[in-house]
Amino acid sequence: MDSYVVATTKTWNIENFNKIVDRLPNDNFYLVTQKEQLTKSYLDAIKPRFVFFPHWSWIIPSDIYESFECVVFHMTDLPFGRGGSPMQNLIVRGIYDTKVSAIKVEQGIDTGPVYLKMPINISEGNAEDILKKVSMIIFEEMIPMFVENNLLARPQHGEVVTFKRRTPDMSAIPVGLSNRQLYDYIRMLDGEGYPKAYKDVDDMRFVFENAQLTDDGVIADVKIVRR
Repeated sequence: MDSYVVATTKTWNIENFNKIVDRLPNDNFYLVTQKEQLTKSYLDAIKPRFVFFPHWSWIIPSDIYESFECVVFHMTDLPFGRGGSPMQNLIVRGIYDTKVSAIKVEQGIDTGPVYLKMPINISEGNAEDILKKVSMIIFEEMIPMFVENNLLARPQHGEVVTFKRRTPDMSAIPVGLSNRQLYDYIRMLDGEGYPKAYKDVDDMRFVFENAQLTDDGVIADVKIVRR
């Protein structure tokens, strides 16, 4: 009986983890949700076939990815879109059809060989909706493929395009956006852990969420705070 470890922090990933345990009962699955829990000694005791990282907020130590086959999931068709904030960087470029790439962890950022890719469309929904959609693909389709098949990682091919990680000040809504671009800008930052889109006017900050695209504009909820 093979063992697998899933390291994640998001509630929807934890919910989907519990579903996969029921779906694949002939294998041992272990869940890690805390940075301190993910140690080489912990993994040595489990001897996992794979360690999956569907959403992990910390750097994976080299003694772990050099000792175990570690898999991260990245929301671009690698090597296009290596680097940070892939969802936001895709949406601001107007790219809605992308892929979730499952890659082997190595020292470089998103440079590892690819096990498989699955298509996803991100033209609708806020950031949290999209992350939940990605989670469903990972747990319902991709992880079972790792369990049921002997997947081999192959080197990335194609032009390398690197994304820069977004900073909180980049959530300020730019001028000159079309209605579609404004809708995209608000929704791509509307999710757990993201600094929401905002607009400063004098000493006031208007913070936007729950955007809807209409025929003649954008409807959104607004919170007004003093700067």
